[in-house]
Amino acid sequence: MKQKFQIFKAAANHLSFTKASEQLFISQPAVSKAIRSIEEEYKTTLFLRKRNSIELTEEGKAFLLYTNRILDIHAEMENQFLYQKEHIPEMIQFGASTTLVNHIVPKIIARFRTQHPRTNFDIKSGNSEEIEEYILNQQLDFGITEGNNTNRKLHYKKFIKDEIVLVTNAKNNGIKQSAISVDTLEQLPIIEREMGSGTREIIYDALKSVYIKKLNNVVTLNSTEAIKNYLNNSDAFALLSISAIHEDLVTNKLKIIDIKNLTIERWFYFVSRTGYQSQVMDYFEKFARSNYNF
Repeated sequence: MKQKFQIFKAAANHLSFTKASEQLFISQPAVSKAIRSIEEEYKTTLFLRKRNSIELTEEGKAFLLYTNRILDIHAEMENQFLYQKEHIPEMIQFGASTTLVNHIVPKIIARFRTQHPRTNFDIKSGNSEEIEEYILNQQLDFGITEGNNTNRKLHYKKFIKDEIVLVTNAKNNGIKQSAISVDTLEQLPIIEREMGSGTREIIYDALKSVYIKKLNNVVTLNSTEAIKNYLNNSDAFALLSISAIHEDLVTNKLKIIDIKNLTIERWFYFVSRTGYQSQVMDYFEKFARSNYNF
């Protein structure tokens, strides 16, 4: 049953059976089958199936709260009984890129310290290039970054896949359809991250594939949280990480607008120097994988 709950949570987080299947490395029919099985077992409808999208029903939103609690208990049991013989140091230091530090890493280390309260953390944040440079210079032993997986002096292991999606205020009625063309995208008022942002770089690399050189940027802000706050008070649009907006989707503050023929994806990686080995790094990686509920 745990696997079914993980599949449901992935579908609820992404609001897409396809994205859930990619995240969990299973087929889309397997995702659909698991969701149907849960709905039949609990005699409810978790998703509204539309032509090109899905959304959580009120029952689905309530079910997600229970799912989160159940998966949390599973993780606590595994940490208590499967990993209790591991040696845990008093300090773990690593680096993480900005999106991870703001939206993913805090949940993981908070849960880690629940199981291992004597362990403290020192986390360096920065863009992916900065974290990789710290590792190469042996200022850090490992990190979690978003990157191109190209430096041969570094070893990359895939952690989770992230997607950058177009979002706007859920009350914005300016766009009636659930999917728009890239031509329409060019005309929308867009809130962007600052120059030098890794997310911005990934966005514009992807836009090259549909021959877009520039968006209609009306405001530039230097953090995802600032952009979300702006969107909550306007009818503008932004391209943001799905990892950063989950709660905003569940609470109906923001909504996703699909872009036809354009998908912007990236991987987050565990990164270390090539050949570097560490039981601490291996243990934390195992913990992160088992405690990040997709």
